[in-house]
Amino acid sequence: MTTLAARILRRDAAGLAADFPPLLAAAERLAQTVLPGIHGRRRAGLGDEFWQYRPAIDSDEPRYIDWRRSAKSDGNFIRQKEWQLAQTVMFMVDPAASMQYSSDKKIPEKSTYSAILALACAMLLQRGGERFGLLGTSVADFISAGRGDTQILRLAQGIEAMFRRDEPDFTTPDLSLLRADTQLVLISDFLGDPTALRDVISQASAQGVTGAIVQVLDPAEEAFPWQGRTVFESKTGALRHETLRAGDLRARYQDRLMERKAAIQDIARQAGWHYKCHHSDQPAASALLWMYQALERRHA
Repeated sequence: MTTLAARILRRDAAGLAADFPPLLAAAERLAQTVLPGIHGRRRAGLGDEFWQYRPAIDSDEPRYIDWRRSAKSDGNFIRQKEWQLAQTVMFMVDPAASMQYSSDKKIPEKSTYSAILALACAMLLQRGGERFGLLGTSVADFISAGRGDTQILRLAQGIEAMFRRDEPDFTTPDLSLLRADTQLVLISDFLGDPTALRDVISQASAQGVTGAIVQVLDPAEEAFPWQGRTVFESKTGALRHETLRAGDLRARYQDRLMERKAAIQDIARQAGWHYKCHHSDQPAASALLWMYQALERRHA
């Protein structure tokens, strides 16, 4: 990926993220409890932000007693701080050939839409002091979690490198380097075998990983606008179907797609993950906000 291309991709993501001030991107209830750029988790622990006072008990060390507050009452009080441990979020932007589809030149390819969405979310996470990284279809694609502008650029370069490869129509992420207690964001059209997704989520959940499933579809993949003689062929040419009356397939296709989306939602629900379907012809702002809030809901 050229430096110029990386800057263009990052600029587009930055433009999307700029629509959300640090606190506006988070849920309203979180905005009322945390400082800008900090994700409060509303439980006692290591941190800088005051949470509450509690009465001291015999096992408390004297150095933790707030003597100024204690002088105003008959007992001693401990000044508790809020836990503010940074979380780690890993992104997987599907490089499958099926993602390189757009039904109209005015609509971005699903892969481009997904890449900008992931980078914009990373920028919002960076504002909150979070760490983020990248998974791919092999160990070579792995970018360990970090933060900062350089890390965002690394993600952009990593995504672009995957997009340049000749991938099959459908892929699955390599989870071998995924660490426990991490959040994983999977962005794909999920038009492959749902069993593969179920196995991925099961493996991730077994490692203590939670996350979000973001399905990105082209509007034509929802509406099925084709009529008459039509040849349907996958990007790699591995799948091909010709029909003389495409319109007759619409109802059955849409039923199958609805079943597919319901199956994905069920996979997410059983694992305690979040699921949402977005369309590549719609403003990505709503998808970005949903993703960011889904990551926050882990601590609800």
